[in-house]
Amino acid sequence: MALDVLLIEDSKTQAAQIKEILESVGLRVRIAYDGPEGIRDATENPPSLVVLDVKLPSMDGFQVCRRLKRNPATENVPVIMLTDKADPKATMSGLRSGADDYIPKDIFASEHLITTLQELGILEE
Repeated sequence: MALDVLLIEDSKTQAAQIKEILESVGLRVRIAYDGPEGIRDATENPPSLVVLDVKLPSMDGFQVCRRLKRNPATENVPVIMLTDKADPKATMSGLRSGADDYIPKDIFASEHLITTLQELGILEE
């Protein structure tokens, strides 16, 4: 049975690329294109994992992460932030908001994402 991943990413192009990476390792991916939609989706149907962008319209990824971690329905769902915001301050904000990992979108992002999924026990090594 494939595990469910909720991807919260406002860029349709990047969402398609990340979805392809996750599906290539056997995960099932749902996409939300903004924070409120992602929170609603995660609450109504808690996924095995949330992959979350920081730069989102209407509510940033830090706010989304904090809300997911405060909600009893989603507090135990691992959250991986995958974002262009790679500076140390943003990384600390992401981890402080409850993210299980913070991955900069760079040439190593897909490898880093797969490794993190293995470390979290979502994927077998």
